[in-house]
Amino acid sequence: MQKTLDNILSRYRESGGNVISLLQETQDAFGYVPREAVQFFSRELGIAASKFYGVATFYAQFRLRPVGKHKVTACCGTACHVRGAERIMSGIQRELHVTDEEDTTTDGQITVEKVACLGFCSFAPVVLVDGAVHGKTTTDAVIKEIKSLRKK
Repeated sequence: MQKTLDNILSRYRESGGNVISLLQETQDAFGYVPREAVQFFSRELGIAASKFYGVATFYAQFRLRPVGKHKVTACCGTACHVRGAERIMSGIQRELHVTDEEDTTTDGQITVEKVACLGFCSFAPVVLVDGAVHGKTTTDAVIKEIKSLRKK
Protein backbone atom coordinates (compact mmCIF):
# COMPACT_ATOMS: atom_id res chain seq x y z
CA MET A 1 0.00 0.00 0.00
CA GLN A 2 2.79 2.42 0.94
CA LYS A 3 4.49 2.16 -2.46
CA THR A 4 1.23 2.83 -4.28
CA LEU A 5 0.45 5.84 -2.07
CA ASP A 6 3.96 7.21 -2.60
CA ASN A 7 3.51 6.93 -6.40
CA ILE A 8 0.13 8.66 -6.28
CA LEU A 9 1.54 11.42 -4.10
CA SER A 10 4.49 12.02 -6.42
CA ARG A 11 2.17 12.34 -9.46
CA TYR A 12 -0.06 14.69 -7.47
CA ARG A 13 2.88 16.93 -6.59
CA GLU A 14 4.27 16.89 -10.14
CA SER A 15 1.01 17.82 -11.83
CA GLY A 16 -0.23 20.19 -9.14
CA GLY A 17 -3.37 18.09 -8.85
CA ASN A 18 -6.28 18.66 -6.54
CA VAL A 19 -7.85 16.62 -3.75
CA ILE A 20 -10.40 15.13 -6.15
CA SER A 21 -7.74 13.78 -8.51
CA LEU A 22 -5.79 12.40 -5.56
CA LEU A 23 -8.87 10.59 -4.26
CA GLN A 24 -9.73 9.31 -7.77
CA GLU A 25 -6.28 7.80 -8.23
CA THR A 26 -6.44 6.26 -4.78
CA GLN A 27 -9.82 4.70 -5.46
CA ASP A 28 -8.64 3.43 -8.85
CA ALA A 29 -5.72 1.72 -7.12
CA PHE A 30 -7.61 0.15 -4.19
CA GLY A 31 -11.27 0.07 -5.27
CA TYR A 32 -12.11 2.50 -2.45
CA VAL A 33 -10.41 5.23 -0.42
CA PRO A 34 -8.77 3.55 2.60
CA ARG A 35 -8.57 5.43 5.90
CA GLU A 36 -4.81 4.84 5.90
CA ALA A 37 -4.52 6.68 2.57
CA VAL A 38 -6.38 9.70 3.91
CA GLN A 39 -4.17 9.79 6.99
CA PHE A 40 -1.03 9.47 4.86
CA PHE A 41 -2.01 12.25 2.44
CA SER A 42 -3.14 14.48 5.29
CA ARG A 43 0.20 14.07 7.05
CA GLU A 44 2.34 14.41 3.90
CA LEU A 45 0.51 17.39 2.41
CA GLY A 46 -0.49 19.21 5.57
CA ILE A 47 -4.14 19.11 4.53
CA ALA A 48 -6.69 18.27 7.23
CA ALA A 49 -8.14 14.78 6.90
CA SER A 50 -11.59 16.38 7.18
CA LYS A 51 -10.97 18.09 3.81
CA PHE A 52 -10.44 14.69 2.16
CA TYR A 53 -13.49 13.20 3.87
CA GLY A 54 -15.56 16.27 2.95
CA VAL A 55 -14.76 15.79 -0.73
CA ALA A 56 -15.12 12.00 -0.60
CA THR A 57 -18.55 12.16 1.04
CA PHE A 58 -19.82 14.99 -1.18
CA TYR A 59 -19.24 13.12 -4.46
CA ALA A 60 -21.15 9.87 -4.93
CA GLN A 61 -18.30 8.36 -6.97
CA PHE A 62 -16.12 7.82 -3.89
CA ARG A 63 -16.33 4.85 -1.56
CA LEU A 64 -14.82 4.77 1.90
CA ARG A 65 -15.32 1.04 2.36
CA PRO A 66 -14.13 -1.89 0.25
CA VAL A 67 -16.38 -3.05 -2.56
CA GLY A 68 -17.37 -6.70 -2.85
CA LYS A 69 -16.14 -8.99 -5.59
CA HIS A 70 -19.58 -8.66 -7.20
CA LYS A 71 -21.73 -5.56 -7.46
CA VAL A 72 -25.52 -5.34 -7.60
CA THR A 73 -26.81 -1.89 -8.57
CA ALA A 74 -30.52 -1.18 -8.23
CA CYS A 75 -32.05 1.80 -10.00
CA CYS A 76 -34.54 3.65 -7.82
CA GLY A 77 -35.28 6.55 -10.18
CA THR A 78 -38.83 7.61 -10.98
CA ALA A 79 -39.63 5.05 -13.70
CA CYS A 80 -38.12 2.20 -11.68
CA HIS A 81 -39.68 3.41 -8.44
CA VAL A 82 -43.15 3.42 -10.01
CA ARG A 83 -42.57 -0.16 -11.16
CA GLY A 84 -41.48 -1.54 -7.77
CA ALA A 85 -37.76 -0.79 -7.43
CA GLU A 86 -37.99 -0.22 -3.68
CA ARG A 87 -39.59 -3.65 -3.24
CA ILE A 88 -36.78 -5.22 -5.27
CA MET A 89 -34.14 -3.34 -3.30
CA SER A 90 -35.68 -4.44 0.01
CA GLY A 91 -35.74 -8.04 -1.20
CA ILE A 92 -32.08 -7.91 -2.23
CA GLN A 93 -31.09 -6.41 1.11
CA ARG A 94 -33.08 -9.03 3.04
CA GLU A 95 -31.55 -11.86 1.00
CA LEU A 96 -28.00 -10.61 1.52
CA HIS A 97 -28.45 -9.28 5.08
CA VAL A 98 -27.18 -5.80 4.11
CA THR A 99 -28.48 -2.28 4.67
CA ASP A 100 -27.96 1.12 3.06
CA GLU A 101 -25.22 1.79 5.64
CA GLU A 102 -23.57 -1.65 5.54
CA ASP A 103 -23.89 -2.41 1.84
CA THR A 104 -21.37 -5.24 1.46
CA THR A 105 -21.97 -8.80 2.62
CA THR A 106 -19.93 -9.93 5.61
CA ASP A 107 -17.95 -12.31 3.39
CA GLY A 108 -17.00 -9.37 1.14
CA GLN A 109 -18.47 -11.04 -1.92
CA ILE A 110 -21.37 -8.76 -2.88
CA THR A 111 -21.94 -5.01 -2.62
CA VAL A 112 -25.44 -3.62 -3.12
CA GLU A 113 -25.78 -0.10 -4.43
CA LYS A 114 -28.87 2.04 -4.84
CA VAL A 115 -28.69 4.75 -7.53
CA ALA A 116 -31.00 7.52 -8.66
CA CYS A 117 -30.99 6.55 -12.35
CA LEU A 118 -29.25 4.15 -14.69
CA GLY A 119 -30.78 5.57 -17.86
CA PHE A 120 -32.72 2.43 -18.83
CA CYS A 121 -36.16 3.86 -18.02
CA SER A 122 -37.97 1.97 -20.77
CA PHE A 123 -36.78 -1.29 -19.15
CA ALA A 124 -37.86 -0.35 -15.62
CA PRO A 125 -37.36 -1.71 -13.06
CA VAL A 126 -33.67 -2.23 -13.78
CA VAL A 127 -30.91 -3.88 -11.75
CA LEU A 128 -27.31 -4.30 -12.87
CA VAL A 129 -25.53 -7.43 -11.71
CA ASP A 130 -21.81 -7.11 -12.34
CA GLY A 131 -22.67 -4.60 -15.06
CA ALA A 132 -25.17 -6.84 -16.87
CA VAL A 133 -28.55 -5.14 -17.33
CA HIS A 134 -31.60 -6.95 -15.95
CA GLY A 135 -34.60 -4.99 -17.17
CA LYS A 136 -38.29 -5.40 -16.39
CA THR A 137 -37.06 -7.55 -13.56
CA THR A 138 -38.53 -8.88 -10.34
CA THR A 139 -37.22 -9.55 -6.87
CA ASP A 140 -37.26 -13.30 -7.51
CA ALA A 141 -35.30 -12.96 -10.76
CA VAL A 142 -32.63 -10.79 -9.15
CA ILE A 143 -32.30 -13.09 -6.14
CA LYS A 144 -31.94 -16.06 -8.49
CA GLU A 145 -29.11 -14.21 -10.28
CA ILE A 146 -27.46 -13.39 -6.93
CA LYS A 147 -27.64 -17.03 -5.86
CA SER A 148 -25.94 -18.07 -9.08
CA LEU A 149 -23.15 -15.56 -8.37
CA ARG A 150 -22.60 -17.10 -4.96
CA LYS A 151 -22.23 -20.56 -6.47
CA LYS A 152 -19.40 -19.42 -8.77
